Amino acid sequence: MGILKNIEWTDTSSNLIIWKYPINKDHVNKGSALTVRESQVAIFVDKGRLADVFLPGFYKLDTNNMPVLTKLMSWKYGFETPFKSDIYFVNTKQFTNQKWGTANPILIRDKDYGAVRIRGYGNYSFKVDDAYVFMQNLSGTNTKFETNQITDYLRSMVVSGISDAIGESKVAVLDMAANLQELSKIVETKVAQEFKSIGLELTNFVFESFSLPEELEKALDKNTSLGMMRGNMDVYTQMETLEAMKEAAKNPGSAGSTMGAGMGLGMGMGLGNIFANNMQQMNQNTQNGGQTRTCPNCHATVRGNAKFCSECGQRLNLVCSNCGAEVKGNAKFCQECGQKLK
Repeated sequence: MGILKNIEWTDTSSNLIIWKYPINKDHVNKGSALTVRESQVAIFVDKGRLADVFLPGFYKLDTNNMPVLTKLMSWKYGFETPFKSDIYFVNTKQFTNQKWGTANPILIRDKDYGAVRIRGYGNYSFKVDDAYVFMQNLSGTNTKFETNQITDYLRSMVVSGISDAIGESKVAVLDMAANLQELSKIVETKVAQEFKSIGLELTNFVFESFSLPEELEKALDKNTSLGMMRGNMDVYTQMETLEAMKEAAKNPGSAGSTMGAGMGLGMGMGLGNIFANNMQQMNQNTQNGGQTRTCPNCHATVRGNAKFCSECGQRLNLVCSNCGAEVKGNAKFCQECGQKLK
């Protein structure tokens, strides 16, 4: 029979939460030493029953520091003979960067878009807060217990908490991206109580991002684009018209059919304005006789057959409306073509 002299665990793993000391054929003797390092807790288990818990420190084992075992084993005068007991070390350090994500979308009710399915992902950190409660609820008497044995369970608790927190926060879908930090705090508070009930502490929770359904994202992008266009519709229409005219010039054969098919309201309005301006200018030229002169006094431009300058009142020579020749004096007929002058 071997005697345990110093019971300890040198933790070299990154994901091991609980480790059972390999007692094998050895026994615990009065005066055996127990070393519990920082970020560790040691628990003695007798026949499947959790007994004494040892926090970080160095212990010489006797009935004074093992009251539960003393009672379970009915030691009236203290233990004098070696005994066997299961000894578990619980790692109480913080386990960081635990990933979470929504395997299935979360259905929320938004005041603007109704029922919306969103997905999210992020990370969280936790540590064992109460080793006794944790072993009672989850680990049992397994030889070892790693983080990957509990991550699925914890992830389901996190996602459930997210659904409740988002619903209670009343944050609109479009405002979630700008309120991720606030949402993280709400979820952390919501889920922390559930973690505590199994002996864990949720030390950090991060809501990194979320995504909307593809159809809603496309609709939002389109609405944003239309919103930008509304404030600059005139400029946009002119640009579209010019681009259409350039394309038509590259393909003369198809220009007529394209125009006939109507390439859109913007192009029609743009071309209509251009043609209207041209027609107005032509009408003005026709009404003015199509002729211009320069006043010899003030050099202002005078259109048509005006007899006096509109700027300075200088008497002007007449212009024949038929051939455009200038008629001097008070002639009643054009000396070039014989047209009667008005």
